[in-house]
Amino acid sequence: MSFETYYEDKPLEVDVHKLKLENERKINVVSLFSGCGGMDLGFRGDFEFLGQKYEKNPFNIIFSNDIFSAAMKVYEHNFKHKGVEEDISEMDLSCVPKADIVIGGFPCQDFSLAGKRKGLMTERGRLYEHMIRVIKHCDAKMFVAENVDGIRTNKTNKNINLSALDKILRDFENNGYVVQYKVLNAADYGVPQIRKRVIIFGVKKEIYNSIYYPLATHDEHGEFGRKAWKTSKDAIDDLWDKIDSPAIFNHTSKDYSKAKFYPGKKMQGNNRIYMDRPSCTIRAEHHGNIEAHYRTLIPHDEANMEGWRRLSVRECARLQSFPDDFNFIVSASSAYKMIGNAVPPVMGWHVARAAFYTLSMSKQDYQVELELEAAINK
Repeated sequence: MSFETYYEDKPLEVDVHKLKLENERKINVVSLFSGCGGMDLGFRGDFEFLGQKYEKNPFNIIFSNDIFSAAMKVYEHNFKHKGVEEDISEMDLSCVPKADIVIGGFPCQDFSLAGKRKGLMTERGRLYEHMIRVIKHCDAKMFVAENVDGIRTNKTNKNINLSALDKILRDFENNGYVVQYKVLNAADYGVPQIRKRVIIFGVKKEIYNSIYYPLATHDEHGEFGRKAWKTSKDAIDDLWDKIDSPAIFNHTSKDYSKAKFYPGKKMQGNNRIYMDRPSCTIRAEHHGNIEAHYRTLIPHDEANMEGWRRLSVRECARLQSFPDDFNFIVSASSAYKMIGNAVPPVMGWHVARAAFYTLSMSKQDYQVELELEAAINK
């Protein structure tokens, strides 16, 4: 089954760093499957990562929801407003305010290549249907959804040769939206990690004009006027000798010392994070750990597992592009889980600004200025 209806080989793109966004008119946002707030931080903006400032965006997050209580605790601590901790499938929509945009990364484990890939055959795999329910309730002008790349090849069920993504896109479209998707790699936007995700944009049919995705700012070798990918060394090397420093949140030896290593087996910490490239995809395991290690505690003997240590919570957060002042005030296992499930805030920031520009090009009254015509790449 092809995706010509929904996928553009050469989608419209905008250089979001050349946008001057009008902040007088705040765009109200409802956030679903919020987790600890990676996507939400991207939409809000006003944070710093690896020395670069990401400007405040004209979005006002008026509602957030997740079923994971530890994630909501971290969210509320860092965003300073209360979220709704509830199963979305049981949520009374009378508590959800009207909004311009609904955002959410509906659960991805059932579509992930690393999981059992039961997809839409599970109740969790169909939670996107409740996102549609909220979108309709909010009468949203636009929505942004995120999921793993594996959703493109996961089948609806074992008897029908229809991808989960195709079914999901059709369902969004049948509820009144023009829908497009694109696979974005977080490394192409300044995140020190290879992380490919399907980003779905939907705009109400009656206001639709065009859909824009963020133009990549980085590539592997720094060609075509782009910067080179950020490496793991760029992101976390300075933390190696600062373990247990009281000045750094979530970077303690007691958190990672529980890791166990077994020669010849793929267990906790066996994934190597190489200095000279972005990290592999940071993901949470069912036991709440992130399976990766960086440098060795035994110089010149990388193969000796006795010198390996699991990444700290802060190191994982850095590889996901969370700023250092974002504090995970929960157990290490809960923190690893929510970090691994999060949308990298830096990628979320680029997506958010492209979403704003998409709205500005619709039949609405939002205003946006381009500093240079080159901001649009057609």
